[in-house]
Order: sequence, then structure tokens, then C-alpha cells
Amino acid sequence: MLLSFRFANHRSFRDEQQLNLTPAYHGAGESEPAVRVVGIFGANASGKSNCLHALSFMRRLVIFSDREVEPGLGIAREPFRLTLESLEAPSHYVVDLSLDGIRHTYGFALDDNGVVEEWLYHYPRKRRRRVFERSGDSYTWGEDSGQRALLERIAEVTATTALFLSTVTRFGHGVPDDTEGEPLLGVYRWFQGIYGRDNPGLRPTVARGLAWPDSEASRHTVVELLRAADVGIVDVVMMPATAPDEPSLLLRPSDLSAVNDRTFLTGSLRHGERRQRQRLMFVHQGSPAEVLFELAEESTGTQQLLGLAVKAAEVLSSGGTMCVDEIDASLHPLLTAKLVGLFQSAASNPRHSQLIFTSHDAALLGTIDTEEILRRDEIWFTEKDADGRSTLYPLTDFKPRKEGENRQRRYLNGNYGAVPDLSTYLFEQALAARGQVDDEATS
Repeated sequence: MLLSFRFANHRSFRDEQQLNLTPAYHGAGESEPAVRVVGIFGANASGKSNCLHALSFMRRLVIFSDREVEPGLGIAREPFRLTLESLEAPSHYVVDLSLDGIRHTYGFALDDNGVVEEWLYHYPRKRRRRVFERSGDSYTWGEDSGQRALLERIAEVTATTALFLSTVTRFGHGVPDDTEGEPLLGVYRWFQGIYGRDNPGLRPTVARGLAWPDSEASRHTVVELLRAADVGIVDVVMMPATAPDEPSLLLRPSDLSAVNDRTFLTGSLRHGERRQRQRLMFVHQGSPAEVLFELAEESTGTQQLLGLAVKAAEVLSSGGTMCVDEIDASLHPLLTAKLVGLFQSAASNPRHSQLIFTSHDAALLGTIDTEEILRRDEIWFTEKDADGRSTLYPLTDFKPRKEGENRQRRYLNGNYGAVPDLSTYLFEQALAARGQVDDEATS
């Protein structure tokens, strides 16, 4: 699980920021080290997306820096650009993780030329132990490293523009999955388990039918989300692409059951079986029979919802962290609340997967049937100052009102900040200027 994420000098964030997922409140029987859901709210261009982008940037370097970044070409980072000092200063990225109940801290600093620093610590028995520290091309290893010779050989081939963590997982086939090797591989696998959606839309793999979940539990989650969305879909099936190519197939209920039994595929093929091209078909309740629709016949909103639902089901099933920018661009607030509830629930989220999203929708700060959608320690805000610097801060910085707290109203009233400073005068001036231009054009 992600315990915290710290970063500095990235896009609109000049100073160090921390997204702290440590619970501020523990209910009866609760002992988890981190919350499972975080919602980040704020005005347009306040830094919400940049916060997720910083984590995505860190992931991309961990996974690909040993292959994508060429020595001598530097690193294509995105520092804060509104001061000269920031353009020259390093950018920093640090994650605190809980892996199998053990805390790990991994981070690095880089400038335009390459990696300045990199480090990894873990805390077995609650005491910090160094796995490695890097300063430029110099390395210091943990005191009890039984694989030091292997790690030193890998360090020698690690490029200045590449992370050691990336290189060791590519070339370190002899690093054991225990002792000092476990922190390296464990942290790398955590980054592999991050799913990020930078903008709304259907992922191409879903459109080709290649990402339809393998497990029955995941497929059930997807179908339940589609049913809850009230988009008219009652089921989703996978069928061979060689089936009759018609815009929609009107079938009697008995026929539909027979086709399902014979030819519809519900997951990836087993080893040794002949691979077939497949396509998703969506079952709508017609009168009197059920009708199959192609993916292209569904609305754009339904396609976006499907892409999000498939990935959410996968993350809930396998474990990981799901980051969604502008979740309200795909989901109605009631659907977002349902998705949040799936991640919050121990029953539907037994692997402690996490959901981090950004939104403009103040309704998510409120309640449904008197139940809070998000707890106080699951709500964060971003705000940009007059110098263009973004700040990230939690709702827990504000004391709750003794007589009750209408978060939605207080947020829209600006009590928490993170709302746009709208100028009615400037809007009126802009409209007046446009009217003058139109009058001159027609005269």
C-alpha cells in the first residue's frame, strides 16, 4: 500500500508536497496503515492533475528509464518553469510503501543531466536498514548485503540517466527474492501495479476485447457497475469475431442462453488453445427479447465507463493502485460513490487496493442516504497562488464545525480554498468587447 508520496519541483509544484495516506481516524477494529481512497479537489489549473502526473512520471522512470533514456541526452523532466532557480534545481520524488507489512522508502532526485541521488530503505523489525544509496555514480550498500558483488556489477552498467532500480530488475536475474533482493523487487512490482488514466476515454485494448477480465469475480464487478449506471446494459459477453457481423442480433432468451453455452468466450484462452479474435457484445433488455449491441453502438459515456470499470475490477482483483484524473468526466456522482465504496469495502477489496482520483464535483464531498461518500482523511485540495505555485493540503487541516459540517456547501463557499476566483467584471468586459467586434463586423 502507498503510505505517502512526496515530490518537489514538478510542473506547477515548486516546493515539496506530501500526499499522506496515513489514516487520521481509526474506527473499531480498524488497523490499516493507509486509507484505500483519496479524492483530490480544486479549481481548474490548480494542480490536481499535476499531482497524479508526478506519480505517473515516477512510475515511468522506474519501469522504463534503463531503456527509454539515452546516455548523453539527459532526462526530459518537467520542473517548475516560473523561476530560473527551479529550472536548474533537481526534482525530487519519494514514496513510502507498506509491502507485506514492512515499510519501504524509495526515492530519487534528478536534474536535466541525469540522476543526482537515489536510495532505498526498508524497516524490518521497525528499524531502518539501508538497501542502497546512490550519489551520482557512487553507491553505498547495506551492511548485510550478501549479494554485494552482483549489485556492484549491475551498478557499473547503470547509465547516469537510468535509475538503479530499473537496471537491477532488468539485469539482476541472480538477485534473490529474499533478504536484500526482496526490497528491490518488491518496490519495482509495486510500481508495476499502478494504473493511471490521464484523460477520459476507452483504452484500445478494451475495444479489441483483449482486456476483458479473466476472473469471474472481476467480470461480475464490471457488469454490476454497468447495471448500476442504468445505461440499459443487463450483461456483457465475449464472442468470436467470426460470428455473424450484424449491427445487433435480436434473440429469444432461450437462443441467447444456447449461444452463451456454445460459443461465447468469457476470458483469455488457456495455454495450448488456438487463439481467436474476440469482440465484446452488450446485452440490452428489449421487448420481448434481449438484444446484442456492438461496442461501437454504445454511447461515448458508456464506452468510457466500461474502460474504467474493467480496470477497476482488475485492480480490485489483483491488488494495486488506480489513479484516475477527472473521474467526474466518466461517472455520475452516484456511480463514483459506488466505485469509491468498492475500494473502501474490505469484502470487495480484500487485497487493499487503492484509488486516487481528482474531481471538480463537490457532490462527492457530501453524503448519500446520510452516509459520507468520503471520510475527512480521504479528502485533499489543491490551490495555486498568485506566483503560479500549487499547494496540496488535506481537509483534516480544517477543524470540523461543532454543529455539523456541510462540506459540499463550505467548499463551494470557499471555506477550504481550492475554488476559482471568478471575476464577474472581467466576464462582462469580455462579453462587451465581443459585442463591439460583432457590431463593427456587421456595419
